[in-house]
Amino acid sequence: MTTTPDEHKVDAPRRIRCAVITLSDTRTLETDTGGQTIVDRLTEVGHEVVHREIIPDDPTLLRPLLERFRDAANLDCVLLTGGTGISARDQTFETVSGLLTRSLPGYGELFRMLSYQEIGAAAMLSRATGGLMGNTLLLTMPGSRAAVCLAMDRVILPELGHLIREARR
Repeated sequence: MTTTPDEHKVDAPRRIRCAVITLSDTRTLETDTGGQTIVDRLTEVGHEVVHREIIPDDPTLLRPLLERFRDAANLDCVLLTGGTGISARDQTFETVSGLLTRSLPGYGELFRMLSYQEIGAAAMLSRATGGLMGNTLLLTMPGSRAAVCLAMDRVILPELGHLIREARR
């Protein structure tokens, strides 16, 4: 019997437990509009933010944090903002890619396609990526508030429950 994505969504969890991580050398909780937007969007639809943190885009800090999240029983999803560009300082893509056990190339492709519709060819500068670390979903997005809104509203939130359902199977 073939099922559709809509049928999968019926069985999807309604409350997802998330960690929100901002990668920045300069932002604080007061100035982190991208991270706060993620928190706001998640809580508006009934998801739970179990951890929020701002750290520099440094693999020696990010990798152990993500490894801890990968093994956490009280966490379904990690959402990262920042560090997805191509400057020498942007190391999120390499760090995250090395931890993924199953990549989700369609996430980055879809985000860049939608971003292209808003900002044109500059969308290619984003290395937003995602996938699973074990059974924990991990998605990255650029640090700008506009990019976070696009990712959350058009890509992540519409499918978050479905993604977690599939990750648990």
